[in-house]
Amino acid sequence: MRTTIIHLWRIIPLFMLLAFTLVGCGAQSSNNNPTGPFTLRLGYFPNLTHAVALVGVARGTFKDALGPNVHLETKTFNAGPALIEALFASDIDIGYIGPNPAINGYIKSNGAALRIIAGASSGGALFVVRPDAHIHSPTDLANKKIATPQVGGTQDVALRYYLQQHGLQTADKGGNVQIIPTDNPNILSLFQQGKIDGAWVPEPWATRLVIEGNGTVFLDERSLWPNGEFVTTNVVVRTAFLQEYPDLVKKFLQAHVETVQYILKNPENAKEIVNSEILRITGKALAKKVIDQAYTNLDITYDPLTSTLLQSADRAYSLGFLGQSKPDLAGIYHLGELNAVLTSRGLASVAGP
Repeated sequence: MRTTIIHLWRIIPLFMLLAFTLVGCGAQSSNNNPTGPFTLRLGYFPNLTHAVALVGVARGTFKDALGPNVHLETKTFNAGPALIEALFASDIDIGYIGPNPAINGYIKSNGAALRIIAGASSGGALFVVRPDAHIHSPTDLANKKIATPQVGGTQDVALRYYLQQHGLQTADKGGNVQIIPTDNPNILSLFQQGKIDGAWVPEPWATRLVIEGNGTVFLDERSLWPNGEFVTTNVVVRTAFLQEYPDLVKKFLQAHVETVQYILKNPENAKEIVNSEILRITGKALAKKVIDQAYTNLDITYDPLTSTLLQSADRAYSLGFLGQSKPDLAGIYHLGELNAVLTSRGLASVAGP
C-alpha cells in the first residue's frame, strides 16, 4: 500500500476541482440506473491487501452484479496518490486504496471528492529487521537506518509515531534514527545488501524480507491496535458518482461483500486467484511460501474499521503531516449502502465514526 502524505501532492488545478461535480458517463434513468450502455471504472493495486478487487474481477462477481448494461473497466495502479489523482480527474469511479491517500484526497478537496464506502483488508504491516543489526528493543533503534515505502505514508507514519512513543527522534528532527523512504522493491534490495537495518513495510514485502532477506520480525503492527485490527485498505467512490448512481454503488457493494465471504470460505482458492491476477498484471507471480505466510499476517474484511482510520489521521497530524489545523473527517464515510447490503444478507452492520 504505497501512500503519500498531503505535502507531497501537486497543487490541484481549478479544472480538477470542478471535475468533482461532474457525473459518471452514460445515460441515467429516474431510479439512478443507467438506461443504456454504461462504463464503471474500477481502480486497484495488484497486491495482497487488494485481494477483494483481484478476486472479484477474476471471478466476474462485480460484472455479474452490475448487470448486462454496465461494462466494468479496470485500471491498476502502483501508488495511492496516482489512484486519487485519477479519481479527481474522473478517470475512475470506485477504487481500493489505503487509509492515508483516502484521507489526503478528502482533505485536499475540502471534503468534496470522495467517500469511503467499505473496508477491504486489515493488518498486513510488519517491522522487519536484519539479525546482524542487533535490534531487540526500541532503544536498539538508535543510530539505525530504517526504511519505509514513502514519506508520510501509512507505514511511515506508523514508524514515526512508534519512535515518538518510545522517546526516539528521527534524524530530520535532530534525532539519531534515520528513516529512508524508498519504494518496496528497492527496500528489499537495500535490506539484502545490508544497507538498511530494518523496514516497516506492508505485505507481501514484509514476508519477502523474512524469506528472501533472512530478516526477523521485530514487530507485527497488529500488536499495537485493540483486537489486532487496523484498516489497511478501503473502498472509495467519487462523491459525484455516488450521488448520481447510488443503486450501482449498492450493486458493486453486493459483489464486494460476496467476494469477501468467498475469500474467507475458500482461502486456498482465493490465494491462487490472487497470485494468478498478480502474474497477469505484473508479469511475475509470488512464490507460494511467500503468499501463504503473508496471508497469515492480514485479514480480509468489509468493515472499514472507522475508528482506526481516524486514529491514524490523529497520529499523522501530531507528526505535522496534515497541515496547521486538525482536519475534520466527519463526512468522509458513507456506509448506508454497505449496511443495507449487510442487512439484506443477515449480517451485522458496521459502525460509523
